[in-house]
Amino acid sequence: MENSKNFDVIIVGGSYAGLSAAMSLGRALRKVLIIDSGQPCNQQTPHSHNFITHDGETPAHISALAKEQVAFYNTVTFYKGLAVSAGKTEQGFNLTSQNGDTFTAKKLVFATGLKDIMPNLPGFAECWGISILHCPYCHGYEVRNVKTGLLGNGDMGFELAKLISNWTKEIILFTNGESTLTAEQTTKLEEHNISIIQTEIKEFQHDQGKIRNVILKDQTEILVNAIYARPVFVQHCTIPEDLGCEITEQGFLKVDGFQRTTVAGVYACGDNSTFGRAVSLAVASGTATGAFVNKDLIEEEF
Repeated sequence: MENSKNFDVIIVGGSYAGLSAAMSLGRALRKVLIIDSGQPCNQQTPHSHNFITHDGETPAHISALAKEQVAFYNTVTFYKGLAVSAGKTEQGFNLTSQNGDTFTAKKLVFATGLKDIMPNLPGFAECWGISILHCPYCHGYEVRNVKTGLLGNGDMGFELAKLISNWTKEIILFTNGESTLTAEQTTKLEEHNISIIQTEIKEFQHDQGKIRNVILKDQTEILVNAIYARPVFVQHCTIPEDLGCEITEQGFLKVDGFQRTTVAGVYACGDNSTFGRAVSLAVASGTATGAFVNKDLIEEEF
């Protein structure tokens, strides 16, 4: 079909933020392409919470329903594949997939999320998103008032302990090595009966992703019902950096109040550009981004 590979906007990433941006743009009568490889970061998470109208549903169900509703708009096209490169053109941008297909668009939106780097601890990856958790607002209610472990140290470990104390008073902080907490932080945690264990961790014992015990290198077994951790992360997609988009010190794509990156015509939304890693926030970010992109197109065209 003539011009079948030319679009107003290409959205890289077809999860919650990307689908939401596509709906905004599709309803604004923009010709949109969503390119997605089908690897969401929460694919192992059994249930999504703190999202009204979808509380407790599986991430896959929410995503499938969203895709069905976005597909209703004939202005939106889906392409299953991995985007590997993009470049600037006189009219906007071109984007190439792993299969060698090339598409063009006036604007690019990256809704590509983040990639968590699992620590080299047996059992961690298997439990991630199931019983080793990143967000108490997403999962804390389901593991309230139970024996909870925290994997962290220093300022991050202290702040995490303070936060999780809202959901349970049975907390153990595993520093997985010598504590880097300050004396004041240590005293504060002890005042709140939060145990600090510095012995290195050998493994996380689990049953199909449900944590049972933390096994220390001295063979001590410590029963916990859940663990919170904040693993390091990288951008799931490096194309924005290749285009010259600035990355913040925290590792997020730098955007302004209109979701514009530091490269004109390139936008970002969802987890790749914000601290708030929640489905509802990704959806809101995508909705706003679609409206902002359409407004910029109108300003250029009118």
